[in-house]
Amino acid sequence: MSPTPLPSPLPTTTGVVTTSLAEVLGRGALAIASYAALGVILLVIGFYVLDMAIPGKLSQLIKVDRNPNATLLTGSGLAAVGLIVSVSIWSSGGALHEGLLATLVFGLVGIAVQTVAMVVFDKVAGISVRELVKESDLQPGTRLLAVTHLVIGLITAAAVI
Repeated sequence: MSPTPLPSPLPTTTGVVTTSLAEVLGRGALAIASYAALGVILLVIGFYVLDMAIPGKLSQLIKVDRNPNATLLTGSGLAAVGLIVSVSIWSSGGALHEGLLATLVFGLVGIAVQTVAMVVFDKVAGISVRELVKESDLQPGTRLLAVTHLVIGLITAAAVI
């Protein structure tokens, strides 16, 4: 399924319907730029949502403290958000504005669902993210949670289809 259909052909004086290459390329480039911009915005929103869900200030934990646990949990969370946003774009279809709106809604709902599922799973598994991000060495629990975050993102992305 393509995010945007090809533009409608233009009638000519000979009755043959044509679409200029420039029009096709222009609309395609606009669609790519629009979806990419929306995808980056959703990824930034996803980062800030993760920042709220993971104890501590992520930029401090990653840049200054160089905490591998916070880095892996954030990376897996962002990869999951990326999966959700990518599938939202892929499944949006229709006209550009309709596709962008569908991507925005599916992306935001996906981020919310993924974050809630991540927090719930962390509680069910009995692994404290708060304790993990206090550790300076990469912990086995972090690896487990990182994989589950990706799987939750994949499940959520599949639900968009």
